[in-house]
Amino acid sequence: MNEPKKIHPIQKLMDNMWLLLALGIIIPVLSYTVWGWLELYLLKAAQLP
Repeated sequence: MNEPKKIHPIQKLMDNMWLLLALGIIIPVLSYTVWGWLELYLLKAAQLP
């Protein structure tokens, strides 16, 4: 009768608003930073006249 409900791990993740906020800030910052570093690394040196 009094069986505890099993909560799916995805539901636990979606219920934690602080974790979602942190992931929403960390993932874009890291991805754009890595993207920027990659662009700078692949950029050819400018030829001056």
